[in-house]
Amino acid sequence: MDEIKNLKPEGVWRNFDALTKVPRPSGHVEKVQKFLLEFAKNVGVEGFQDPAGNIVMRKPATPGMEGKKVVTLQAHMDMVPQRAPESNHNFETDPIETYIEDGWVHAKGTTLGSDDGLGVATIMAIMEAKDLKHGPVEALITRDEETGMFGANELPEGELQGDILMNLDSETWGKFVIGSAGGIDVTAELDYKEVETDKDDAALKITLKGLRGGHSGLEINEGRANANKLMARFVREAISDCEARLATWHGGNMRNAIPFKAEVVLTMPKENVESVKKLVEDWKADFEAEYKGIESGIEFFTEEVETPKNEVPEEIQDNLINAIYACHNGVMRMIPAIPTVVETSSNLAIIDIEGGAAKFKILARSSNEDMKEYIATTLESCFSMAGMKTTFSGSYGGWDPNTDSEILNLLLKEYKELFHEDGIVQVDHAGLECSVILSKYPNMDVVSFGPTLRSPHTTGERCEIASVAPFWQLITKTLEDVADK
Repeated sequence: MDEIKNLKPEGVWRNFDALTKVPRPSGHVEKVQKFLLEFAKNVGVEGFQDPAGNIVMRKPATPGMEGKKVVTLQAHMDMVPQRAPESNHNFETDPIETYIEDGWVHAKGTTLGSDDGLGVATIMAIMEAKDLKHGPVEALITRDEETGMFGANELPEGELQGDILMNLDSETWGKFVIGSAGGIDVTAELDYKEVETDKDDAALKITLKGLRGGHSGLEINEGRANANKLMARFVREAISDCEARLATWHGGNMRNAIPFKAEVVLTMPKENVESVKKLVEDWKADFEAEYKGIESGIEFFTEEVETPKNEVPEEIQDNLINAIYACHNGVMRMIPAIPTVVETSSNLAIIDIEGGAAKFKILARSSNEDMKEYIATTLESCFSMAGMKTTFSGSYGGWDPNTDSEILNLLLKEYKELFHEDGIVQVDHAGLECSVILSKYPNMDVVSFGPTLRSPHTTGERCEIASVAPFWQLITKTLEDVADK
């Protein structure tokens, strides 16, 4: 596990290795907050926790460079807690186990936490370094970005001193992000009274897993399968052709991750058990054919289980499945002026139906505020036809691009001089905290960049080792060359 400490640049990788040993899933960041405050104290820089639970650090300028603009380096402390089905990892207590393979750092059976642990580790390396030249440097390490950007949304106005914001939460080296989508959490709920299951019925637990999943912003346009949407197709046919009834449904576990697993328990007359099993085999073959070249590890299977005492009433069941079937999922529209970038999308992330309560959780994104409202209303309309109550929360606006950004142009200049190629400027569909911070600090000059990560929010998350050293080289050189106030 400790072999990543031997990678270069040593400061970044040593600090990232230390972070992997600190549990920090979204919603449980107390340990990493304490860790970061102790780090600031040990390296001799100012550090405090603000009322929002963010950690702020400040490092004075190198002597003679006090007149430069203040740079705020920004990353988030939490990580998405996804684990492989066979893993017993406890994200609230266990360290992340890392390993190196083919030039990439991976985790064993879990998310790696390089999103945004590499950003945090880079900030730590800058804060502790004695050999760098720079003006005043400030760090903002936010709380619970992955579940609703809570730290950024609750950031006190007037707290930050920076003229420039460098967000270190982008995931392709050589690309500089100057705009991102806004988002809104959509939750649909319905309470119902369960009915007794026919005492002569049998029951099967049907599991769909092995899908790639992925980041619901960055990878929503890659055609990856959504476990909830696939399961709906099977369940609807099992009900219509095999007299099946729905008892429970659990699919997905993170609002911003494409669901890679779903489980349902169906009841049915005993004489139809084999027909349901055959239907699963048929749908597995169909799914494999439909997603050939995209999904390679689809598992779809049945297990005989004890018949539950209760199940969903037939009318409610049909309404819920119709809502899942009809719910928009995936890309709705590309940006008209930039047709290679997704503008508006939704991710049917989580479905829980059991014990008289149904709850669906969706993350809708758009870089256009009118289209964000449109997709949210589209979802609300769908669920209202099923008798569900829809609520909206966690809304944040998009980040409008500024192509005249001074810090962007400095980074592009440094990148060309260091690596003899042009950097790529882009707008992301993923949500970044920049838009929220800009709403409170509108005069900041903002850009986002980082080393190369792949498959964040999944157990396939990995960081390309070769991208970290040039990332460090660029950020430290740029800090040295930031303009005077």
